[in-house]
Amino acid sequence: MYDPTVARLTYRALLGRRRALILGALPLLLIVISVAVRGLTGADDQTASDVLGGFALATMVPIIGVIAGTGAIGPEIDDGSVVYLLSKPLKRPAIIFTKLIVAIAVTMVFSAVPTMVAGLVLNGNGQQIAVAYTIAALVASIAYSALFLLLGTVSRHAVVLGLVYALVWEALFGSLVPGARTLSVQQWSLAVAHKVAEGELVTSDVGLPTATVLLVAVTVLATWYAGRKLRSLTLAGEE
Repeated sequence: MYDPTVARLTYRALLGRRRALILGALPLLLIVISVAVRGLTGADDQTASDVLGGFALATMVPIIGVIAGTGAIGPEIDDGSVVYLLSKPLKRPAIIFTKLIVAIAVTMVFSAVPTMVAGLVLNGNGQQIAVAYTIAALVASIAYSALFLLLGTVSRHAVVLGLVYALVWEALFGSLVPGARTLSVQQWSLAVAHKVAEGELVTSDVGLPTATVLLVAVTVLATWYAGRKLRSLTLAGEE
C-alpha cells in the first residue's frame, strides 16, 4: 500500500522552496510569540494553554494540514500530471495511502514539533500542557491530512474549501455555536489532550470515546472515498 517512488515525488512537491517557506512561516511565528509572551509574563500555565490552544491548535495545525493535504495531490490534478502517475501499474488506493502518509508526516513535523517547543518555552511543560497539545496536534494532523487530501481529490478549490472549514467552521462557528463543536477536528483532538493534561486547563466539548470514534471514522472514510474518486478519475481519462 506504500510506494516509495510516489512518496518521494510527493515529498519533493510539498517541500519545494516556496511551499516549505509557507509551511515554516506559522511555526516560526508561534515560536516568536511564545518567546515574547514568556519574556513579558513569565511562566504561566493558563497563558501557555491559551497560546497553544488559541493559535497552535486552532490556527496553525489546520492551515498546515490544508497546505500539506491539498498539496499532496491537488496540483497534480490541476495541471494534468496525475495522468502520468495513473498510467503506472499502481493501485489507486495505494497512491492515495502513500500521499496520505506523506501529508501526515509533513503536517506532524511542521505542527507538532513547534507546538512542543512553544509549550516548553511558555511554561516548561507545567501540568503536562506542552505534551497534551503536542499529542493533540499529532492526532489532528492525521484527520486533517485525510480530510484535506480528499478535498484535493474532489475539488479544484480545495485550498479555499479547506480554509473555510478550518477558519470559518471550526474557528468562527465553533466559538459561537455549541453544536458545531461536535463536528470539529479541533475539539476531537482536544478530547485526547484533556486526557493527557493535568488539571482542567485543557478542555473539550466532546467526550474521549466519541472523539476517538469520529477521528477514526473521518480518517478512514476520507481516505477510502479519495481512493474511489481517484479510480473514477482514471476511468474518466480512459474514456
